[in-house]
Amino acid sequence: MRSTSCASQLRFIAAQAYPDRLDYSAVESKWLAKWKAEKEQNIKDTATSKKDKFYVLSMFPYPSGTLHLGHLRVYTISDVISRFRKMQGFNVLHPMGWDAFGLPAENAAIERGISPAEWTVQNIEKMRGQFQMMLADFDWENEVTTCSPDYYRWTQDLFLRMHEAGLVYRKAAVVNWDPIDMTVLANEQVDAEGRSWRSGAVVEKKKLEQWFVKITDFAEPLLRDLETLEGWPQRVKTMQKNWIGKSSGAEFTFPINAPDLPPIQIFTSRPDTLMGVQFLAVSASHPVVKHVKDTTQDAALQAFLEKMPTLPEDSKAGFKLPGITAKHPLDDTLDIPIYVAPYVLSDYGHGAVMGVPGHDVRDNRFWKENEPETQINYVIKTEELTEGVPTGKSGVLTEASGKFSSMTVKEGGKAIVAAAQAKGLGKWSKQWRLRDWLISRQRYWGAPIPMIHCGSCGVVPVPREELPVKLPLDIELTGRGGSPLGKHEDFLNCKCPKCGGAAKRDTDTMDTFVDSSWYYMRYVDPKNTRAPFSYEKGSRMLPVEVYIGGVEHAILHLLYSRFFAKFTAKSGMWDGGDTAEPFKRLITQGMVHGKTFTDPVTGRFLKPDEVDLTDPKVPRLVSDQTKTPNISFEKMSKSKYNGVDPEATIKAYGADCTRAHILFTAPVSDVLEWDEDKIVGMQRWLSRVWRVVTSAATRLEDKNVPALPALHEMTPEEKKAWRDVHLTIKMVTESMSTTYSLNTVVSDLIKLTNALTAYTSIGEALQYHAAVTLVKLLAPIAPATAEESWTVLGKGATGGIFSQPWPEFNETATKSNDMKVVLQVNGKMRKVIEVDRVMSEDEIKELCWKEGAQWLVRRDGQQPKKVIIANGGRIANFVF
Repeated sequence: MRSTSCASQLRFIAAQAYPDRLDYSAVESKWLAKWKAEKEQNIKDTATSKKDKFYVLSMFPYPSGTLHLGHLRVYTISDVISRFRKMQGFNVLHPMGWDAFGLPAENAAIERGISPAEWTVQNIEKMRGQFQMMLADFDWENEVTTCSPDYYRWTQDLFLRMHEAGLVYRKAAVVNWDPIDMTVLANEQVDAEGRSWRSGAVVEKKKLEQWFVKITDFAEPLLRDLETLEGWPQRVKTMQKNWIGKSSGAEFTFPINAPDLPPIQIFTSRPDTLMGVQFLAVSASHPVVKHVKDTTQDAALQAFLEKMPTLPEDSKAGFKLPGITAKHPLDDTLDIPIYVAPYVLSDYGHGAVMGVPGHDVRDNRFWKENEPETQINYVIKTEELTEGVPTGKSGVLTEASGKFSSMTVKEGGKAIVAAAQAKGLGKWSKQWRLRDWLISRQRYWGAPIPMIHCGSCGVVPVPREELPVKLPLDIELTGRGGSPLGKHEDFLNCKCPKCGGAAKRDTDTMDTFVDSSWYYMRYVDPKNTRAPFSYEKGSRMLPVEVYIGGVEHAILHLLYSRFFAKFTAKSGMWDGGDTAEPFKRLITQGMVHGKTFTDPVTGRFLKPDEVDLTDPKVPRLVSDQTKTPNISFEKMSKSKYNGVDPEATIKAYGADCTRAHILFTAPVSDVLEWDEDKIVGMQRWLSRVWRVVTSAATRLEDKNVPALPALHEMTPEEKKAWRDVHLTIKMVTESMSTTYSLNTVVSDLIKLTNALTAYTSIGEALQYHAAVTLVKLLAPIAPATAEESWTVLGKGATGGIFSQPWPEFNETATKSNDMKVVLQVNGKMRKVIEVDRVMSEDEIKELCWKEGAQWLVRRDGQQPKKVIIANGGRIANFVF
């Protein structure tokens, strides 16, 4: 018979040999040093491994110098998934790098009087140390930094490849211009009042020659392949679908009563409403506006055009162009007024729209604002209303539609397009909301655009063998006077690669989204000096299995990354299969909100030193102990005094506890309400795990690892314990690999820990194997605690906990062969116990004696007269 002992005795014995609690700081420092030494001795090449690959990636950070809790959350999630997959035996790539170009570094450099390069390098060193503190296991040998010439050389190479493919072009585009500092401003540098963040000047709109990438050439596959992304949140796919914005409809031509002007082209998704057109609206940059402005010198028009940049895009303001009208494509007796309107975008469609006040809410509002006395034409009879406007796509055309009256909306639309087509004034068409990508930035800290301007040859590309076009580091930054590259003679002046004559380099740098749109590809082959990455390694390691980052990147970054993946695959740089999608599974983690205190009377945000937290459950105002502050959880900001320093949290509670708290508090996609007072719960849990481990180890003393007893040899309690273990293996594995419900992983492990602590009569072999399984399941979440526990349990095993295989689920162990027995005394139920179905009546009686001792062992020594086993062993009635 195997030896057993109660859990309380085991914990007492264990305390003699092991510390009752771990010193998390000391343990984490110990294992950080060991892991670092092991990594240095075992540099791997993930792309050449023969194991099945698993590429897990978190969006790389901008090197600001400080990790915040949002960083800690996303990188904890990726680290847990990476460690789990490694234990499953996958060849895991889990890299890290730095999105290091951009405006913040340039502004910081101006404020601090140092170069952006120096500031960036300092910040990277700080943040690399912070990553170590959180116990993140990144493949640092694959590290990339976008501001390194070794990286942006290949960003420039990809630009040239796109240029060769006809996807890069240059044209005039409107930018934000600071007339005092004489420089271009990013949108975020313009305040809500339209003023420059630095000079305070009213920002002007100015046309400059800009570089564009023809992402619209890939609009169809970018839209179509969204349907294949089963592992993406539907919300993100919908956002991208709307951004790409495919519309099916018709184009109509409206002749102008000005002989020297071309007709106005419009696109509409509702050709059935053509007979209800009452006005045309055009953008400020439309040729007809320029014609009227130049020929009439109308002061009111000029004033409206100057005012337009300050108007919101949904403004109902409009200006009717004087002396000019349009003819209806199907009724040349109609003179249609033409308005300039802020809501018309110059780069969508043809920069003109038709106005149908009777059947479009926006047109209705505009018409009532600008022509309140003019009757609205209704050309469709429908019961579907929006804000009282009949906008429905079902119904029939009215008599106002002329010869098309009585037709259904669908029939009428077809007939109207056919009639316009017959006159050469209409056709079926498709339009996209997606615009070509403007990548020019008139800034210094970015990848230089590798183009040269020659007076004889025009604009020519830099030869590939001359890449990278390096940023000069001896630059004086002032934030004024345009791009500083235009004043750096050594950078600016060069020879034309075609004719050898004097030429000038392009002084624009690339949008930082270009750098971050292909970094996941460079990670697979970061040391390659001949190409951005090799075909073999790209085809082997791409796509990314799991990508983690904020939903705020749902449109731009993720759309551009998909474009780069499709372009490089189409160019033969890697085998992208049918869709060349870069990310199979996308996890968008929620924000972290901080605990926020406000004055109950004034609503003022309170600083930490204004709140007395002696009793965290009942906080008081320091200034008035009778008052309790209001508590809420809000987005962290300096003005709300609710920010949290992750470094301080880790020092106070340990990285393992902090990681567990981050995962446990909320599902990964939900907002995490950060309450530091609750981390102590994770400390208590990990202490219980440690006691389970040391109890199991103490019982074994110096013995070898015992064999796990066969299921049929286990006692009922052991079977129940082993069933709990395997159900937990199943749930944790599914959560880690399929649902990514990492909060339930922690809760399942807490339940298993509590169960193993409560079992009082399990043998040393099962106790040991249950403890080993618990530690393995814990390892991805609390790696240092798991490693330390493995030093206690891993008798004779090779390597640390992360060299051990992930526990395998055994369904047989979860199938209960138990039945419930009702223990009765003189016919009254006292307890329900579980027994093995194969037990004999004598064995059932023996177990009932043990489980029901408090009712069956009497002080007067009286014994039951008989024991009746009934209902197939399901009732045991002790009769006195």
